[in-house]
Amino acid sequence: MKKSCQLLVLLLASGLSAQAQEIIPLYVGNVPNAKPSSVKEVQSSPGVYRGITMPTLEVYLPDKAIATGTAVVVIPGGGYGVVVYQGEGIGTAKALAQKGVAAFVLKYRLPSDSTMIDKTIGPLQDAQQAIKRVREGAAKWGIDPGKVGIMGFSAGGHLASTEATHFDKAQIDNPGNTSLRPDFQVLIYPVISMRDSLAHRGSRDNLLGKNPSRQTIELFSNESQIRPNTPPTYLTHAADDKVVDVDNSIAYFEALRHQKIPVEMHVYPKGDHGFIFRQPGWIDPLFDWMKRNNWIR
Repeated sequence: MKKSCQLLVLLLASGLSAQAQEIIPLYVGNVPNAKPSSVKEVQSSPGVYRGITMPTLEVYLPDKAIATGTAVVVIPGGGYGVVVYQGEGIGTAKALAQKGVAAFVLKYRLPSDSTMIDKTIGPLQDAQQAIKRVREGAAKWGIDPGKVGIMGFSAGGHLASTEATHFDKAQIDNPGNTSLRPDFQVLIYPVISMRDSLAHRGSRDNLLGKNPSRQTIELFSNESQIRPNTPPTYLTHAADDKVVDVDNSIAYFEALRHQKIPVEMHVYPKGDHGFIFRQPGWIDPLFDWMKRNNWIR
């Protein structure tokens, strides 16, 4: 967590003083797919959570003078075993708000047989619900409902890309048929594949179990789930990543390109996994991409 603290210092030094306006429950009423459990939410280290049973959105709104109408649901990583909430979530949300983007940090349920009827869809339900809540609250938060993106880090990148490729099948109640499709996706050193050759085994084991079927592996290997309506994509990764192989991003890039989905990828020769904690300038090319695509000014 020393790296997380270093990032927070850098962000504060840069004047990123945006504060959360509110923390809201993700669901109104019962949490779907939940079962009674004695599991309690804990911080395994400062700003890193496990045992989440009541997911939330933490809201960071930009100053009205610079608001662009764009919103992003931010999904921290943690191998589907923890949520690196402070380092990858809060810091990123503050940076987005400074660029006029409304940011919503998702504290999502981690897959667990103890707390879920079907753990494979639990995190996806929370990601779908986050897009739904943000889009349905657009007027309240000053958001354009046609400019709602999703952003994920590491295993959070897998969750974000799952939501961006599985939005046609609602895993939550959606009586108003609110669109669950993100308008764009931003994936930072993401887990993409669950196939043996590429999978981050910890993430796969946590989400799918030790012995998933071939069908389940393919369903959650998001490079095989690209469709013509998959959202435009920004990818970034380090070539020397020893935790999540860069081939995850490359495979996703290739699948998107062949479907003619607009995609941009930045691969750094060095940086390893979690490079955002050591390279504060990593976000500048993302902002350039967002500006060129009219998500920010």
